Amino acid sequence: MKPLVPIVLVSAIAVAGCNLAPKYQQPEMPVPSSFPEQPQLSFDAATGSVSRQTVAPEVIAPGSESAADMPWQTFFPDQTLQSLISIALANNRDLQIAVARMDEAQAIWGIQRGEMFPTLGAGFTGARQRSPAFGVGPNVITSQYAAGVAVTTFELDLFGRLRNLSEAAFQQYLATAEGARAVQITLVSDTAVQYFRLRLAQALVALTQQTLKARQTSYQLVKARFTNGVASEMDTVQAKVLVDAAAADLARYIRDEQTARNALSVLIGKPVPDMGPSPVDFDDAELLANIPAGLPSELLVQRPDIRAAENQLLAANANIGAARAAFLPNISLTGSVGTASTQLGNLFKSGSGAWAFTPSISVPIFTGGSLQASLAQSEAAQRAAIASYERQIQQAFREVADALSGEATLNAQLQARAAETAAAQKFLDLSNARFFNGISSFLEVQVAEIQLFNARVQQVLTGFETVSNRINLYKALGGGFEASAVQSKNSQPSTLIDTNPS
Repeated sequence: MKPLVPIVLVSAIAVAGCNLAPKYQQPEMPVPSSFPEQPQLSFDAATGSVSRQTVAPEVIAPGSESAADMPWQTFFPDQTLQSLISIALANNRDLQIAVARMDEAQAIWGIQRGEMFPTLGAGFTGARQRSPAFGVGPNVITSQYAAGVAVTTFELDLFGRLRNLSEAAFQQYLATAEGARAVQITLVSDTAVQYFRLRLAQALVALTQQTLKARQTSYQLVKARFTNGVASEMDTVQAKVLVDAAAADLARYIRDEQTARNALSVLIGKPVPDMGPSPVDFDDAELLANIPAGLPSELLVQRPDIRAAENQLLAANANIGAARAAFLPNISLTGSVGTASTQLGNLFKSGSGAWAFTPSISVPIFTGGSLQASLAQSEAAQRAAIASYERQIQQAFREVADALSGEATLNAQLQARAAETAAAQKFLDLSNARFFNGISSFLEVQVAEIQLFNARVQQVLTGFETVSNRINLYKALGGGFEASAVQSKNSQPSTLIDTNPS
């Protein structure tokens, strides 16, 4: 067994600086190389026909601004919405938690990285000891004083165990940073959607109030005709039914407005300021900026959730290297240099120098299978990280494809809803004319009133769906990030989240 130590030492020096982690290879994208072609619809209001053709999504030209490059201030031109997003970025608690988690991961990385360097300490010790002579002479009193600098158990990282553990902690930190980026992107889009949801509720309240007022006027006219013996009691009851239904709808939409305001208040972290009546026209094509889709491969650098998944994969890769290194010898150094003396006054005089050097080598022989289990665990975690990375890409691909499908079809749906509202309005005008001329009963007016109100509501809802879909496309393409909103609070090192692996 005596030759074992020098043989191990020579072998360790020969492979000094090696890294046992697997060579990282980015997994291939588990999705097609382009987004699917979309059914582009067009609506003809004159004939009510819908024509369909299949078109490929618009692709941005090389060097052009992508959705991820487009500032949210450009994508959302509404000044009120911009103010609310700024408030949310400053006050939202979920974002504050994400930034704190990022700082925590950064500190953990710093702790792990510190393990790669020797620990130096300076100290002074003094001791006096009395030993009994047991009757053969006087009692003996001895003194010992020492001062110096020491290195305590510094591991020579010959096989990359500490480097891989540090790399794993660093990649975990980057993943957490990307998580904070994702929280901020989601916050921007959620604030926008909730803002437009509030505007939707306000629009429906205004529409219902207008409808209720019109129905109340109609009810008074029908009631007067009944008093004069021109209309029947059934006509009066039917007119009253319409008034009561509008009042019930108004109460519901007022409640929806309040719940939307409460949800927006949580997002921005403070009460929603007075925004006045809704100025939003959901039929306005310029309400949001247009954005091309680009290519699926660009999601790898635009989507923080994909980049976070890749950071997790890199961390798992490094953990395998650390687990492999645990099978090999561990070499540690402990040493000190300073002065020592039996008298305090002579501690720093010439000739009092002292040093100690204690290297140690430990070789795992039997660990009860724990090392093999640790390596198997790291390899299983790597396989899970690969699957998670590929799943994240697939999820991102689907989110973009779904939003592109909405872009291709919702405009035609919105045009059809507008045509439906116009036809319902004409039907109501004709029904009122027929009723007040004694040609038909109020039942026909009642049906027309209900159809018109429903058509108006559906038109507004479709407009909101169109706006929400474009916001979702902007988010799915990685748009909405602002680095200054997620700045690390740690002073060393000061970090802005810029973890693009490219």
